[in-house]
Amino acid sequence: MPHDDHDHSVLPPDPALRVKALETILTEKGLIDPAALDAIIDTYQNKVGPQNGAAVVARAWTEPEFHAALMADATAAVSEMGFYGRQGEHLVAVENTGDVHNMVVCTLCSCYPWPLLGIPPAWYKSDAYRARAVREPRVVLSEFGVTLPDETKLRVWDSTAEVRYLVIPRRPDGTEGWSVDDLAAIISRDAMVGCGLVTVPA
Repeated sequence: MPHDDHDHSVLPPDPALRVKALETILTEKGLIDPAALDAIIDTYQNKVGPQNGAAVVARAWTEPEFHAALMADATAAVSEMGFYGRQGEHLVAVENTGDVHNMVVCTLCSCYPWPLLGIPPAWYKSDAYRARAVREPRVVLSEFGVTLPDETKLRVWDSTAEVRYLVIPRRPDGTEGWSVDDLAAIISRDAMVGCGLVTVPA
């Protein structure tokens, strides 16, 4: 058996426990402030998240001038709504239509528009999604419950540190006359990555 100087059995097996252990060590060394960490987590869980992207999409659905501005310069358009900052630079909006469906992946790491969608989900960061979204996107979409007609063209966009994407999903039928708030309530994070569709609740 190969010799290993590190006894891995003493490490917590669960990722959450590992994070907690690391946080404890860094706190004891005076390198981090737990209160500051809690504030950051609260920001991304409760203030920065998919509700921001949903507000952008709902406005694009209801305001033609904003829609045009978003498609021309998404970074400027969402900044005007107060959504900007780290991981939100160089944003491009791509729109789903009856002929084209867009899907976003980051093949190198997990580049993602944090100010609009919050912290990227675990599946977006996984090796499996990053590889298969490019190789077999229709199969991946089917695993999310999205089945597209054969004639629908599928475009997969590779997000990077230089360019991040926001998918503008198709507005579902039956939502004519809905308020922006009511529309935003039915728009999911997955739909804004292209791995979901917006539907009207039963």
